[in-house]
Amino acid sequence: MNTHNDLVNRVSALIFIRVVVVTILLDSLYIFRIGYDWLSHPSELAYFIAFLYFLTIVYALFLRKIKTSHQYTVFAYIQILLDIAAESVLIYMTGGIASMFSFLFLLSIISAGIVLNRRACYISAALSSVLYGLLLDLQFYRVIDIDSGGFYTEKDYLYNVFAHITAFCLVGYLSGYLSEKLHRATRSLEERDAVLSDLKAFSKYVIESMPSGIFTTDMNRHIISFNTAAQEITKLDHADVVNQPTDRIFPFLSDVQEPFERVEGELVHDGQPYPIGMRLSKLKDGSGNPIGLIGVFQDLTELKAMEAEVKRKEKWAFIGELSASIAHELRNPLASLKGSVEMLREKKVSEEHADHLMKIALSEMDRLNGIITDFLLYARPQELNREPFDLHRSLNDVVTLLQGSRAKGDNVTISVNLQDSQILNGDSRQIRQVFWNLGLNAVDAVSDGGTIDIFTQETENAVEIIFRDTGMGIGKDDIDNVFYPFFTTKEKGTGLGLSIAQKIAEEHGGKIVVESGGIGMGTSFKIILPREDAPLALNVRE
Repeated sequence: MNTHNDLVNRVSALIFIRVVVVTILLDSLYIFRIGYDWLSHPSELAYFIAFLYFLTIVYALFLRKIKTSHQYTVFAYIQILLDIAAESVLIYMTGGIASMFSFLFLLSIISAGIVLNRRACYISAALSSVLYGLLLDLQFYRVIDIDSGGFYTEKDYLYNVFAHITAFCLVGYLSGYLSEKLHRATRSLEERDAVLSDLKAFSKYVIESMPSGIFTTDMNRHIISFNTAAQEITKLDHADVVNQPTDRIFPFLSDVQEPFERVEGELVHDGQPYPIGMRLSKLKDGSGNPIGLIGVFQDLTELKAMEAEVKRKEKWAFIGELSASIAHELRNPLASLKGSVEMLREKKVSEEHADHLMKIALSEMDRLNGIITDFLLYARPQELNREPFDLHRSLNDVVTLLQGSRAKGDNVTISVNLQDSQILNGDSRQIRQVFWNLGLNAVDAVSDGGTIDIFTQETENAVEIIFRDTGMGIGKDDIDNVFYPFFTTKEKGTGLGLSIAQKIAEEHGGKIVVESGGIGMGTSFKIILPREDAPLALNVRE
């Protein structure tokens, strides 16, 4: 379709240019009588000019009736061949060899290349050569009567014919070559335009079909495009948002700067707020240069409702599992306590055995009290007494207690590498509880002999306290459960020590990360706490 329209435009341009050439050259020659005295047929010149205008009118009328590309091609050939014939007549009328209009043949040859193709150039050049050479031959042998206005020798005629035919052939060859290049380039551009149009249409269809809202902006963050899903989510029409700043449509983007991350905010419709999740990124051109922003967003109303429902169910599931764990932990000492009391009540045991049963009863009572105390410490919110304290001093105090603890065997070595002081803001008493729980856990892991390394290291926003032991390690199946209440692999213990430590760390804006290569590979517990000059709401990557 594009090729057909281009051919129509070129044929129309050929008709228009012909009118311009006739008007400028021939009309001025006739009106101002330039060289009129030596014209062979001066009286017929006016009729010739009128005939050319008439022919142009006929061309214009025929142009409206032509429909197909083939018809336009034939029509163009007819025009160019008639132009060459008309130029031969004009040269005949204006002196033959002495005519100043022989250059018009070159215009016809070039026109054939522009309007048609290389073959048309060659045909035009050949026909121009034949007609011009034949005209001069007939003039030289005086077959036709042409007044040249002067005396020309045989050499003049031969050279004139040779020079013109050479010029016609060269112009025909060059015009044909350039015409072929031009048409190939035109076809290539048309194909690329077609592919580009298809890609643009495909991209538009894809963007319009996506369920997520998508918008693009210019470098000034003014919205350029806004897909259908975006209009449905924001309840705004395309005309309402185009050329508007992004923070006017999405107020929560007013403070968003590079580098862009996922952001969440709220939009309000009919007085009701609803959550929006959005991902911003740079919009780049084909060369990779930024030309604006692209935003992809979703309405999170249903997702938030689902998350709340999942959390509610997880909460009740956790309470159920925790209740089962408590019941299990309490049942064992209660069973021992009940058995001891029943035997004492029957008074059928010796005094020595009665003392032993009494000790068991008291021991199980202490165990029950310890379980309840640890559980209350885990479950009951603890008020933090935040104040600056020396982390290294607190850690050294705990290490001293561990080294003097009866739980530590003679074959256990505790290596401490702490230098200078490290000031943090928090509850030093609760932080010591974290160190004590992790220290006891490490001592139990290497009770048969091993080494415990305790050291600190700083990152950009936090301080890391590492307890690394050479004990038996933790299996892959258990490593995800170590902070779960009442989970333990020891014969003794409530399984709340690590849970309490993790909770205290989280209340201080940090967390505890456990790493182990597996059974027999040792274990490393890393306490990550925010530094005094860092925000307490810390988000540390593991």
